[in-house]
Amino acid sequence: MKRAKSNWIWVERLGIACLILTIIALSITITINFRPLYSSDIDSLAILDYVSIDKPTLLKNYGQLMGYLNNPFNHILQLSDFPVSKSGAFHFYEVKRLFLLCYAVLVITVIPSGLFVFRLIKEKRVWRLIRPFQWGMIIPVFFAGLMAIGFDQFFVAFHGVFFNNDDWLFDPATDPIINALPEAFFMHSFILFFILLELFFLIGIIFGKRELKKL
Repeated sequence: MKRAKSNWIWVERLGIACLILTIIALSITITINFRPLYSSDIDSLAILDYVSIDKPTLLKNYGQLMGYLNNPFNHILQLSDFPVSKSGAFHFYEVKRLFLLCYAVLVITVIPSGLFVFRLIKEKRVWRLIRPFQWGMIIPVFFAGLMAIGFDQFFVAFHGVFFNNDDWLFDPATDPIINALPEAFFMHSFILFFILLELFFLIGIIFGKRELKKL
């Protein structure tokens, strides 16, 4: 009996870890593919003042960039109205690998996470998500605080963690696409990601607390 209980505890811990990975990967996936954010930022950040094309053309090039980053079978980055240097192309290739890694994590974990949640619901143990999800809500707040202190430093630190070179430091003369991707847009993307994380964790906490009231 004790052994069975111990085994279930480990299964539960693995399930929670898997579910958190799914939530993180899903939040990233939604964020990086949320085209309305970039469309609205074109206006709010006056991006057209820094490029020599109109909004529909800019959105077309943005779509070409996202198409390259999202498609594992597209090996050549080509933008209709922006030249791309060798170092710029390599950085986008590294970004593409991170995108595909995120999608792989989502695909691998989403079914086990769904089965785990179904089992928690069936056995009335959704309340077990409350504590880990409460801790999960603290992490976005911590990083949001770092961003509020200084997004420049946060942005540099982020690239230092995920990239081992300086190819992300684009020269507008050779990679004018950087003028269309201002730092503020990435800040807004991080904010959206953190909001999604908080929302998903909050939903789990709410359902867990509702279940506790019925026990």
